Amino acid sequence: MSKDDKQHSGLKMKERRRFMELSAKFGFTAATVALFSGVLNAPKASAQMAKEENMRQKAAKYTMNLATAYRIGASRSYPIMQLEMKENIQNTTNGAVYVKLAPGGQLGAGSALAQKVQAGTIQAAQHSISNFAPFAPVVDLINIPYWCGQNQKFVNLVTSDTWAKEVNPKVEAKGFKVLWYVVIDPRVVATRKGVPGPIKTPDQMEGIKFRVPGSKILAQFYQLLGANPTPVAWGETSSAIKQGVADALDPSVEALFVFGFKDVLDWVTFNGAVPDSQVYSCNLEWFNGLPKNVQEQIEFASEITFRQNLAKVPAARAYSMYELSRAGVQFYVPTTAERAQWVEKAGAQLPAWDAFKKELAGDLATFDRFLEAANTMGEFYVHDVEA
Repeated sequence: MSKDDKQHSGLKMKERRRFMELSAKFGFTAATVALFSGVLNAPKASAQMAKEENMRQKAAKYTMNLATAYRIGASRSYPIMQLEMKENIQNTTNGAVYVKLAPGGQLGAGSALAQKVQAGTIQAAQHSISNFAPFAPVVDLINIPYWCGQNQKFVNLVTSDTWAKEVNPKVEAKGFKVLWYVVIDPRVVATRKGVPGPIKTPDQMEGIKFRVPGSKILAQFYQLLGANPTPVAWGETSSAIKQGVADALDPSVEALFVFGFKDVLDWVTFNGAVPDSQVYSCNLEWFNGLPKNVQEQIEFASEITFRQNLAKVPAARAYSMYELSRAGVQFYVPTTAERAQWVEKAGAQLPAWDAFKKELAGDLATFDRFLEAANTMGEFYVHDVEA
């Protein structure tokens, strides 16, 4: 081990000891705030910050336990904004609500967190929009390709009156309050080392073993493109890619980096078919039990954090691409003509999607209203890869 490595290792050990000391004295959330505010190794500053955090908790009338699957600090490459969410809620409510974070999957991830929010075990959580599908199947429409895959169309959709009228009541009927939808970036086509690339047109997808989650819609999408959909559990995906069980996968570029795929990939194509997005949900009964003014303050805090998320997307993408490129990953954005080929071969306009539209939206007319909402510019702007 070099001198620099030993010094780095020593600093890490010191940081861990300091974190554990603050956790024992002031609690995990206080120590986490000190860590990601950059003052953990400044004893006086970190102790002062931890005391202030402790005072906030004691002074608050209400506590919101907020669980996420991502570690604090992940927003540099994956804009979940959980520390910002905590700060904004505490400040807009004038300290009436204290947000106690449970990051990094401490309380579970995905559907497990959605279930805990529904049961009231925790007050709020971040999880994928697909985790709402068991409660409001209509949200699965976002997985039909090439109608709301671009960031701006997705934002237009989920902030529209149509979405609020058609989706939110169904989610609320199951005990949830939507706080805000998290924009990450569209899904991509990411191919492993050894697969010829880049994938420019859908014809190049012929025969590729494409990893898919348990989604019938995504499976049909890749079938239409000529690929072989290969169901693989998320926890087994990395080894499946390394071993050649699957040739490609489709999370956003930010997710590819944060989940450690940089050493197994060769090319990433920004084909912009489907959003790879998240949501912050809250237990509706708990929310409705708060005073009206506190409810409005939490909603305002959610809008503030949503705006911060939208501003963060291009920076998170750039950082993720930089880190992936350092590992040898290359990127490709299809031309307008090439993108038209993807849409023509598998887009939402095809009759092949009508059965899903009717099943999830109720009828084609309702889907058309969603489509109109996605194509109508609203109040919020967000950057897209090709912008």
